[in-house]
Amino acid sequence: MKKALSVLLAVVMLVTLSAFVGCGSKTSTDSTPSSVESTPSTESTASVESTPSVDSTASVASVESTASVASATSTAKSSAATSSKTSEASETTSESKDTYELALVTDIGTIDDKSFNQGSWEGLVKYATEKKITHKYYQPKEKSNAAYLEAIDLAVKGGAKVIVTPGYLFEVPIYEAQTKYPNIKFILLDGQPHTEDYKTYNTAKNVLCILYAEEQAGFFAGYAAVKDGFTDLGFQGGMAVPAVIRYGYGFIQGADLAAKEMGLAEGSIKVKYNYSGDFAATPENQTRAAGWYTAGTQVIFACGGAVGNSVMAAAAAQKDKWVIGVDVDQYAESATVITSAMKMLGESVYQALESYYAGNFEGGSTWTLDVTRKGVGLAMDHNKFLTFKAADYTACFNKVVDGTYKVNSKSDIKIADLGLKYVVVTEIAD
Repeated sequence: MKKALSVLLAVVMLVTLSAFVGCGSKTSTDSTPSSVESTPSTESTASVESTPSVDSTASVASVESTASVASATSTAKSSAATSSKTSEASETTSESKDTYELALVTDIGTIDDKSFNQGSWEGLVKYATEKKITHKYYQPKEKSNAAYLEAIDLAVKGGAKVIVTPGYLFEVPIYEAQTKYPNIKFILLDGQPHTEDYKTYNTAKNVLCILYAEEQAGFFAGYAAVKDGFTDLGFQGGMAVPAVIRYGYGFIQGADLAAKEMGLAEGSIKVKYNYSGDFAATPENQTRAAGWYTAGTQVIFACGGAVGNSVMAAAAAQKDKWVIGVDVDQYAESATVITSAMKMLGESVYQALESYYAGNFEGGSTWTLDVTRKGVGLAMDHNKFLTFKAADYTACFNKVVDGTYKVNSKSDIKIADLGLKYVVVTEIAD
């Protein structure tokens, strides 16, 4: 009996021991899966933090460097990773620096001068906005070739690929800049590159010069003035340079043809004609214009930069005296301005930029933009004509385009060589 009980007790103890060992075995099994599950969690974290950080850097790099830095910080699991991301952030900051592909350098005026600077800038802005191209203008510190070159230097440093320079004041600076920056394209309006002593002219392959058919713009002004009933006119030029001469010769040719069409008697249109020898607003220029108005002149075509301001001041001081502006629509300059003979500066800049981006930049050449290229015209949007209408202007414009009206473009001849019959010109020398 005792023996049996001993055997039974041994069996019970064996069973109990086995159960205990089994429990320990199950606990160990549960722990192992838990450890395996934590490894995928770590891998998942690495995947989520590492992979998106690369994507984020790539997509935001050109927009915002801060996001790239934040991404680098969130993934900095080791010093190597931190170093890598810091490098990416630095490159991003460099890439996001502002650059301007198209640039304009102003002359002595401002960008809103209602003249060459503004007209040219409007054409650049129009093209750049339509094509989503970065652009900026630079204003020189003073009127000097050195200051203009310094502004060009800034434009190049700012990333400019094409630089627009409006006006003859840039002829000498561009002569130097075209060699200094052979990979930059320059658009020079109303001028051609030359040395300071005028002895050497050269237009390099990276420069496109744009001139205008001033005689046609002047023709429209003279034609419209006579058609509107004016018979006593004046032409006040600045310096007697070819562009100004062509404006004046075109003006009296237009007046002559209009008088002929109206059946007026030969010699019935009177024109006082003068070159002031400058482009400045001076008491002398205002006094001269005032004298003309007092003597019966009804309207003066003021063609000499700031000389026009002197003429406008003289007109404003008297009753029913008028001015024809030049280069751009100068209606906002004075209530006395009835119209303006215009160079379509904005249109010409637009055409030049269009040619550059189309791969047809005509460097080393000179465009002379006339009516067939929409290069010149007459301001009609704010005109103060009494009888000359838009339809009359359109008809005149089209006849110049198709050659019905022929305008002499020479500037190296005398007024007598124009063969005028209905206009009598009195040349006045100071």
